[in-house]
Amino acid sequence: MAGRIQGSVAVVTGGSSGIGLATTALFAQEGARVFVTGRHAEELADVARKLGPGVTAIPGDVTKTADLDRLYATVERDAGQIDILFANAGAGSLAPLGTVTEELVDRIFDLNVKGLLFTVQKALPLLKSGSAIVLNASMAGSKGMPGFGVYAASKAAVRSFARSWAVDLKERAIRVNAVSAGVIPTRGYETAGLTREQIDGFAAQMAPLIPLGRVGTPEEVARAVLFLASPDSSFVNGAELFVDGGMAQV
Repeated sequence: MAGRIQGSVAVVTGGSSGIGLATTALFAQEGARVFVTGRHAEELADVARKLGPGVTAIPGDVTKTADLDRLYATVERDAGQIDILFANAGAGSLAPLGTVTEELVDRIFDLNVKGLLFTVQKALPLLKSGSAIVLNASMAGSKGMPGFGVYAASKAAVRSFARSWAVDLKERAIRVNAVSAGVIPTRGYETAGLTREQIDGFAAQMAPLIPLGRVGTPEEVARAVLFLASPDSSFVNGAELFVDGGMAQV
């Protein structure tokens, strides 16, 4: 049986681990040809080996416009178009107000906001009419969490992009939506400065605050991204889909 995005050409950023990796695998399983990028070249190559010939790994950093140009030049040469773009690459750091540095603000906004913006803008010539863009926002953009003010602000900007770009691209019938995950323990938490023990402790602390009583998985977020990327969501545009177990909803 054909997959929900059979024959589509998809691009996923930040795909070497976590939500990006889970989405890359699901897109490939559902019949898409996937071009995946990220900063960890060896891990990306391993992803492509494991997922098969339908996945092409292109190492790169979305904060570097030359890397984005190289990514899209490869997509244009090998596929000629893009049907689905999942702008997923992003990161956060724990920094309570009073400890925030200029370097931290520049680093987070350079990746989560500027990098995401140019990921989408540079893809525009290849995005076909009626294609789908999914932006990785976060529950943190809507719900105050101690220590994550800079990260939350960057993700609120991503949510705003989804609204604005849905209007900007309406003449091309390109849908732009955001997926906002809740507590999904991934390697990204380590990037935020937490040890494995701290991550486990944080998950245990947060679980009782989530109506479903548990934290989520990257695969659960990937299924939501697939919905927003597929014809199943053909009349969904400019929206934010929370995948948070209800945490930001009650």
